[in-house]
Amino acid sequence: MDNRDLSVAKPFLKWAGGKTQLLEQFTRYFPTELKNGTLKKYYEPFLGGGAVFFFIAQNYPIEKAYISDVNEDLVLTFSVVQKNVFELIDELTSLKFEYLNRDEHIREKYFYEIRELFNSERVKIDFNKYSTDWIPRAAKLIFLNKTCFNGLFRLNRKGEFNVPFGRYKNPGILDKENLVSASRVLQIAEIFLTDFENIKNKINDDFFIYFDPPYRPISITSSFTSYSKYDFTDDDQKRLAQFYRELGVNGNKLMLSNSDPKNENPSDHFFEILYNKFKIIRVQANRMINCNGDKRGKINELLILNY
Repeated sequence: MDNRDLSVAKPFLKWAGGKTQLLEQFTRYFPTELKNGTLKKYYEPFLGGGAVFFFIAQNYPIEKAYISDVNEDLVLTFSVVQKNVFELIDELTSLKFEYLNRDEHIREKYFYEIRELFNSERVKIDFNKYSTDWIPRAAKLIFLNKTCFNGLFRLNRKGEFNVPFGRYKNPGILDKENLVSASRVLQIAEIFLTDFENIKNKINDDFFIYFDPPYRPISITSSFTSYSKYDFTDDDQKRLAQFYRELGVNGNKLMLSNSDPKNENPSDHFFEILYNKFKIIRVQANRMINCNGDKRGKINELLILNY
């Protein structure tokens, strides 16, 4: 596949903490070996919306990628886009038609009907074995993502999607061209539903590995780590740092993103201590998720490199 012949694929889900806005800054810090073609393998264990994967797969000579997440429906949806994109498009076409041919009040009712179906059908899905049953579920997830409030993905402790209705006049429920392009780019990838540590046996040498874990909250009120039904605690951050150190051998080049605690507390040295032998760089991002508009704006984030 020659990616130059394709329309540029971009994330097909809106995702909290997505990295699209930071890609231009990231390119300054990607390893030289990625740019000159020495590194041809890529691993991303916290997939999210996939912005970094799509960018790297289309701009550098990556031949093989492993991408994974613990979020079952996220992995399901990426797998469907990879394997059955045209059937997915048919499902989304029906959902889009049903939604757009209703007035706002009825649209809201329809949204909650789809959300209820999405949650109730969860128990019937085998997330460990690909099946055509995944296709309508992936369509519902994309539909909910495009029509819910602020494009959030949030689950309660039962694993149920619980974001309320978003009042958009013409939400982008279906972008056929982008889904087809994303499917083509995903052909180089193996997609896994797993904790970040469980793919270690597939990582040998000369990988570029990008970690984008759920960010450590910089204040009590800013916690937004439940993209799955699992929390990501400080103990998990420490477990990840140990894994980072273990993978930083045999020519593997590692980049990790996280929040910068010093935005709120200049004396918080959590990451400086955790990654004390690695290079820490600060980049500027826009704080997109905050119910208080005054709290949105430029904020520092960390990039941690082993090269």
